[in-house]
Amino acid sequence: MNKPILVIKFGTASITHGNGELNESVIAEIAKQVAAVHDRYNVVLVSSGAVAAGRRFLKDYSGTISERKAAAAIGNPLLLNHYTHHFAQYGIPVAQSLCERSHFSNRNQFLQLHKTYEELWASGIIPIANENDVVSDLELKFSDNDELATLIAVGFGASMLLFSTSVGGVLDRSNTIVPLIPVIDEAAFSLADTSKSSLGLGGMVSKLTFARLATRMGIQVVIFGIGTPNGIALATEGKTGTLCPPQPCSMPARRKWLASGSLVTGRIRVDAGAQHALEKRHSLLAVGVREVLEKFECGEVIEIAGESGEVFAVARAKVSSEAIAGGNRAKNVEVAHADEIVIL
Repeated sequence: MNKPILVIKFGTASITHGNGELNESVIAEIAKQVAAVHDRYNVVLVSSGAVAAGRRFLKDYSGTISERKAAAAIGNPLLLNHYTHHFAQYGIPVAQSLCERSHFSNRNQFLQLHKTYEELWASGIIPIANENDVVSDLELKFSDNDELATLIAVGFGASMLLFSTSVGGVLDRSNTIVPLIPVIDEAAFSLADTSKSSLGLGGMVSKLTFARLATRMGIQVVIFGIGTPNGIALATEGKTGTLCPPQPCSMPARRKWLASGSLVTGRIRVDAGAQHALEKRHSLLAVGVREVLEKFECGEVIEIAGESGEVFAVARAKVSSEAIAGGNRAKNVEVAHADEIVIL
């Protein structure tokens, strides 16, 4: 159980043919490459592809929400059966983990999920995670499986997060892979192709967005291509694809969870003095709140924006938005304690 945690995400375009059918040879290659590093890591696979695999069985499929849910119900067992078959060649059992947003926004549920994964790893089993599309509420969905992979990596304290793509990494204007992005900033995002696969939900912008969060939480990220020979082993060594190195982070586990896994329900805007105080690790007082942008209840997680409107922190509120609007600014009521505030 002392092995580092490795999270690897495979998108729909990476593991399917153009018509959505699962690509048997790619899944076989995934099993082969993961098996080669399995002894060194506690591995989590986050795999898309269920909806694409199941949609061909539905008559006149047009992509409605109910059709996607039905396709996922068909495709999930198909996807897992393929992984089970190919990992069995290496004596590695796998387990299915269908996740919902509440598993990460509710800390007790998140800790239970973590404990389950630890039990699987203790027996040499690889959990294969995917969003539970069959029952997930539209308003509470993950934006895509890039987010799910990132939440697992950050929440479980992974040392490394790998994003598999069909293009092998972040490409520059001449379609050459950029080997290193030291800091994911506007210049990095300007490289991203804004197009998405016709089968999947994510794209390079999504990967860079969540890679930025992961690297800020001290996790090394590599965007690579599974078609590269020994690509996973090379990616763990930073020798293929695009390497995004981890940034210094001394944040304790609970605050990492707060920054990444919590379901944000409200938003406020604070003045410059309050922002400066928060960045100095002080609590947020009601006097510094300029405006409630989205309502929230006591105990819910909120975003904190500065005077420009840019969100710079998240926090667990000690009071409701109604209480703030009710004159508590003058009483200097504590809106969020310093220990429950995370600067982004």
